[in-house]
Amino acid sequence: MIMIPRSRPLLTFVLLFAFAAQIFAQESLEQTIAYLIDYVGKSNATFIRNGVSHTPAEAVAHIKAKYDHFKGEIKTPEDFIRLSASKSLLTGKPYLVRTPEGKEMHLDAWLTEALKAHRAQTAQ
Repeated sequence: MIMIPRSRPLLTFVLLFAFAAQIFAQESLEQTIAYLIDYVGKSNATFIRNGVSHTPAEAVAHIKAKYDHFKGEIKTPEDFIRLSASKSLLTGKPYLVRTPEGKEMHLDAWLTEALKAHRAQTAQ
């Protein structure tokens, strides 16, 4: 008769829980990034990259391209904003956003505020 140590079922449970948590975190990261990209796309703002104005659709296309490029380095929504939506890789100039009200600010700050609001809403 083979004896199975009592700790084996506990170890199996712990490993399954850790795996499930990792999958949930990844889905949550992807969902949050999708929310931020959608936030840009649905805005009625003007996006300024290297002094040139762009539509929300153009901004989304550029941010998605940078996201695809940096995907392996992005572990948090903040990483996404920093790597994909903060500044030009070529010039180092920050990306800007001009709201419909005419307020101009750095895109990373604008998206960070959107992320904070999103987190507050989803925590309820």
